[in-house]
Amino acid sequence: MKALRRLLVCGFVLLCAPPLAAETPAKPVNAAEFKSALVSARGKVVVLNLWATWCVPCLREVPDLLTVTNEVNASGVVLIGVAIDDPSPGASEVERFRKKYFPDFFTYARQGPEMDELASVIDPAWNEVVPTTYLIDRSGKVVRRIQGKKSAQEFRKMIKEML
Repeated sequence: MKALRRLLVCGFVLLCAPPLAAETPAKPVNAAEFKSALVSARGKVVVLNLWATWCVPCLREVPDLLTVTNEVNASGVVLIGVAIDDPSPGASEVERFRKKYFPDFFTYARQGPEMDELASVIDPAWNEVVPTTYLIDRSGKVVRRIQGKKSAQEFRKMIKEML
């Protein structure tokens, strides 16, 4: 019985742990797969960041998002990136960039030709401004849309208000 309990606890810890960078390359997904991934994140506060490799404000913002979400990770906060770059086979361009500059940044990449393919899953009215960050509560409801680069201090305040 102790062995079974230990196995269940280990499994739970693994399921709840943040993804490890080496094991989580940029993952190309379609809208249905992305929606399913967001549903599976229910119960956590999700900080969802739309970014692109060509977006300088995005590249300045990601390190701040990583810092802040790492600070509150134990409170059930996860950071998910969505790269809106043109699709490449297996998201290789986004992955090469992510691995070089933000190895701890878990991100999805779009598969289809529409830039808003993944963003429209959570915000059909997204206006293609990057960076855009969404704060999603534990029930899966978008609580806030934040457009333009924000500082670590600004993100820290907004995220802590949700906890």
